[in-house]
Amino acid sequence: MEFPADFLTRERALLGARFEELYRYATPEPARGITVNTLRCAPAQLAQQADFSVASSPFCSAAFTTAPDWRPGRHPWHHAGVFYAQEPSASAPAALLDVRPGMWVADLCAAPGGKTSQLAAALQGQGLLVANEFVAARAEILRQNLERMGVTNALVTNEDTARLAAAWPGRFDRVLVDAPCSGEGMFRKEPAALAQHDVALVAHCAELGAQILENAAALLAPGGILVYSTCTFAPEEDEGQIAAFLARHPEFSLCNLSGCGFGRPGEANRAPQPFGAEFCRRIWPADGGEGHFMAKLQKSAEAEKVCLPRSKPQRPAKAPAEWTAFAKTCFPQLADLPVKLAGEWVLLPPVDSEQLPVGKLRLLRGGVLAGSVVKKRFQPAHALFMAYGSACTNREELTRDDPRTAAWLRGEEIEAGTAQNGWCAVCVDGFPLGAGKVSGGRIKNHYPKGLRNLG
Repeated sequence: MEFPADFLTRERALLGARFEELYRYATPEPARGITVNTLRCAPAQLAQQADFSVASSPFCSAAFTTAPDWRPGRHPWHHAGVFYAQEPSASAPAALLDVRPGMWVADLCAAPGGKTSQLAAALQGQGLLVANEFVAARAEILRQNLERMGVTNALVTNEDTARLAAAWPGRFDRVLVDAPCSGEGMFRKEPAALAQHDVALVAHCAELGAQILENAAALLAPGGILVYSTCTFAPEEDEGQIAAFLARHPEFSLCNLSGCGFGRPGEANRAPQPFGAEFCRRIWPADGGEGHFMAKLQKSAEAEKVCLPRSKPQRPAKAPAEWTAFAKTCFPQLADLPVKLAGEWVLLPPVDSEQLPVGKLRLLRGGVLAGSVVKKRFQPAHALFMAYGSACTNREELTRDDPRTAAWLRGEEIEAGTAQNGWCAVCVDGFPLGAGKVSGGRIKNHYPKGLRNLG
């Protein structure tokens, strides 16, 4: 592959004789992989039951590498949110954040949702996840992916990170910044990254990353952890960025990633001043991924706390009778949960969301969209079945090899085998594929048209 001239000159000057070693790709084709959604199953279960080739990834215990010519997007388990197709090294930053159930976590540059899905899986439905994306079209893709993965405790926002920092200072235990970058680690995988690269782009991305990092610092609670990552090799966006941040923020310290088990230490000659660059981590092409940089930062427990006014508790909305009746029949465990109403729509909000007032922030989705009341009937949403379909009282149980599975994913009506009349969850190998409605031994297909396997 022919690198851009400015990139080549810079990297040869920085790396010297090591250039040929580090930029020798470990595989002839771009590295491909998947990350298991542990909200659905354990990595060992997927490895044992997969009907496609997988090998353990060195970058994350829930990730696997796959064959370069395999098409994951058409597999039934992809539709069911069992895994997320993800370049192997991209699974590393979220795993470094050390998220545990019950925490409040913010992913500030979240689209398309691979790393966000990892954070959600680590939370196991407990605590609160804010998934933010500034670009509206990408924020919608993020929402759809989290819905597919069955995430129930997320607020999906479409905001400038400065507005989030002003609204929620010091509220989060963990913050991930996978910063918009010049994409030098994606040269082989994405030709657009190669075509658009220049010195001006690197400078712009470094400036943008610095702004987002400042806002991330403001959002983080004392004692909290922040992981900053990029998929580029540019000094200004990587070690130089972290060195400058630490110089501005003495309340932060750099965590040592030398024991993480993958990649190589950061490069000291890429920062304007010494700062412990060896504590950062780089994944080079020679290491089996396309390319990544990571730094893990901790805010001092003695850092100044922000005293926020208590938000006035809102009176819970009265659940529509149509929803309650539907839930008692199909999802008894949901019937008594608090709901939020937005016009005709019924939502199941995250448990902790009342403690995080949204105000005038652009919120795309808060929790799970249950459905809507239309003409005094409850019309369930696809999201409800993706989140809770495996627990539905009326299910059509399919397998990967059942011809009805492929037909369902094409949007066709299928014959009922296990489901009774009325709304049902359609599942493959026990994992949810959405909703259908049974009548006369046939299941009418309600799988969204935009998600179907066409062609």
